[in-house]
Amino acid sequence: MTFTPLTDALQNKMKSKGSLQKQVEASQAVIFAEEVFSKLFPSDLAKHAKPLFLKNRTLTVTCSSSALAQEIRLNQTKIVDEINKKLGSNEVDRIRYLA
Repeated sequence: MTFTPLTDALQNKMKSKGSLQKQVEASQAVIFAEEVFSKLFPSDLAKHAKPLFLKNRTLTVTCSSSALAQEIRLNQTKIVDEINKKLGSNEVDRIRYLA
């Protein structure tokens, strides 16, 4: 009986595009969204937008005001493009905002 080193097993699991890989990409999308908000909006505004999760290619973001949700809506294409560029694939199609 041969044993596979844990690092090799994890790398093979990540390469298979299974649920673990999807979870990692979803977490990365949230992190990258925070970076994009910080880049696009003034810091006092960006801190009031909190990316929550990615599900079915939709990034859900909570906003402290409807005005901020409107700013995100107006910049949605740019935000989505930036996140996908950072991810290296088109994992995000749209943004849903909760105000």
